[in-house]
Amino acid sequence: MDRFDGRIAVITGGGTGMGRELARQLATEGCHIAVCDVSEESMAQTKGLCEQVAPDGVRVSTFVADVSVESQVLAFRDSVAAEHGTDHINLLFNNAGIGGGGSFVSDDLEVWEKTFNVCWGGVYMCSRAFLPMLMASTEGHVINTSSVNGFWASLGPATAHTAYSAAKFAVKGFTEALVNDFRINAPHLKVSLVMPGHIGTSIVINSGRILGMDPKEMSDNELADARARLARMGFPVEGVTNDQIRQALIQRGDEFRDNAPMTAAQAATVILTGVRAEQWRILVGEDAKVLDSLVREAPEEAYEPSFMEKLLNKTEWALGS
Repeated sequence: MDRFDGRIAVITGGGTGMGRELARQLATEGCHIAVCDVSEESMAQTKGLCEQVAPDGVRVSTFVADVSVESQVLAFRDSVAAEHGTDHINLLFNNAGIGGGGSFVSDDLEVWEKTFNVCWGGVYMCSRAFLPMLMASTEGHVINTSSVNGFWASLGPATAHTAYSAAKFAVKGFTEALVNDFRINAPHLKVSLVMPGHIGTSIVINSGRILGMDPKEMSDNELADARARLARMGFPVEGVTNDQIRQALIQRGDEFRDNAPMTAAQAATVILTGVRAEQWRILVGEDAKVLDSLVREAPEEAYEPSFMEKLLNKTEWALGS
């Protein structure tokens, strides 16, 4: 699929970040857009941006849905069919994701399962829901967003990262299996696995809101847990007040978005270039390429402190910092 004009693209998590940029860039090329997200306000902004750049006749629809809830996914699918007057779609971007549930041992069960169910369950249920509409197309493409945490289940030796990593490994395995499945049983469909490194998105901020851990609203007990996590990560927290912890968490989310080595717009361009080229494996960012190479080179070392030192050194070199 080397052109997108006249096609219909479904994008989950399209309210902000890479989802928004995918929608905007596709709309620029004349692609019809159907977006879902949990934030109606964010989607309204995405829709406005798309309509500013889209040629006449391009339809942009939005729908409030949590991709971890099957009934909402099915309602989104039905809305796409009705809003766009179609029995088919051409592109499915399973992009929605949140971060949380770092520790399988000590983190809250509901937070762990919510993270896993959004990041993996959302991909599975949306793929199931929209498969008949993809099958009804003359050509279709499924694009599943995993992560570098789909081949490296870590944020470093001082931080547990289980729910998100487990989900992203599942997305990776599922997508790779679809390469052969589609080739045998649906040859008009293609599939791509997207593995971004650090991209400038609001995932840290949005995850806190979705999981009930917005720093602005955290209780003293929740701040105590956050303080303990920061201490384990090596941050000096002795004598630091709760308000300072709160501000540090807010700053962390802002810095993740604003100081990333690659913007969401740049990431979306890389992804769409990969889709045009029918790449089944799309690494996004120099840090993703470095990490992929290091894990392959020394898998037994991947979870040792020495690996993190090597990663930081090589990433700094690759990014020119």
